[in-house]
Amino acid sequence: MPVVEDRARGRLVGDAPVARAVPVTLRYDPGFSPATVRFVLPGGVEWSFPRALLEDGLRDPAHRGDIAVWPCGRVQTVVEFHGRDEVAVVQFDTVALNRFLEHTYAVSTSLTTR
Repeated sequence: MPVVEDRARGRLVGDAPVARAVPVTLRYDPGFSPATVRFVLPGGVEWSFPRALLEDGLRDPAHRGDIAVWPCGRVQTVVEFHGRDEVAVVQFDTVALNRFLEHTYAVSTSLTTR
């Protein structure tokens, strides 16, 4: 089964006056779970969550479990990851997340038309 693996540049939002740019790998593996996307942050920290949460969060604030997603202005989206001891807030260009979702839809469609 084809796997989607896109790279996106996020901005880690924290206490510093300027957000730090971080590379994030966006993964979709229908063999792993056709309803799940995975975000891999620096250091190999990986978060899995429903693709529907990402879809919903691009339009309106959405939250499920340890993950929250919401639009930030017209061209940015924030994804907030709650870990046991810390919270990571990463801001993305919405176009990168939309492109990733389009790639996941293309893989899903190709699997159902076989």
